[in-house]
Amino acid sequence: MVKGNARQVIVVKSPDPKLFDQAIFLLKEDALEKDGVGERELLEQARRMADGYLRQQTAAKPRRHLPPLFWMGMGAAPVCIAWLATILL
Repeated sequence: MVKGNARQVIVVKSPDPKLFDQAIFLLKEDALEKDGVGERELLEQARRMADGYLRQQTAAKPRRHLPPLFWMGMGAAPVCIAWLATILL
């Protein structure tokens, strides 16, 4: 909740809605005045940042998790081998 303060925002629609619908960038109060940056440059930079994030997230492959049964077998195998070695020797 914002009390008595108005913020300028840039809303960028996502080209690929699988990850997000839109990105919202909050501008600094003096962003347009301080560096002489125009609205078009701000919008382009916001789009580049959103696109870069989207590319980074789609390029990263999700980790494959091994099933719990595999880990149970990995823990049980040495125990079974030790048990068999004690019985047979």
